[in-house]
Amino acid sequence: MVGNQLNDLTSGLGGGDGENAEGQQTGEDPEVVAARKELEERRKEKHRKMEAEREKMRSDIRSKYNITKKEDAPAFEIGADGRIGAARKKTPEELAAEMNAEDDSLIGQLGLTEQVEKAKTAVNSAVDMVKGFLPFGK
Repeated sequence: MVGNQLNDLTSGLGGGDGENAEGQQTGEDPEVVAARKELEERRKEKHRKMEAEREKMRSDIRSKYNITKKEDAPAFEIGADGRIGAARKKTPEELAAEMNAEDDSLIGQLGLTEQVEKAKTAVNSAVDMVKGFLPFGK
């Protein structure tokens, strides 16, 4: 008895109450279905026009304020670890080398390379001196 009630309940959930795959009732009048499709097409056309107007407004604003349009997002790649990302992740060594290159170029442009080298040697000698005083080793 409980099994029959369960079967009746599950057969009703599967869309077996007179609906086809599109969710429309099979007993509907063809004119109603045609009218519904026409309304849907009108709605899509209205939204397409609105989006075109918005894009025109965006381009006008970009041209007025000399803003460049952002390029499309880069293609995503699947890395060796299975994660999805836009590009390969840089190692800490690569990041440090990049930072040093940026620092050196800025320091070189300002003409401060000698002062920076002197500061580096002073800091390194101070660190070595402090390490010599530490009782628990280097």
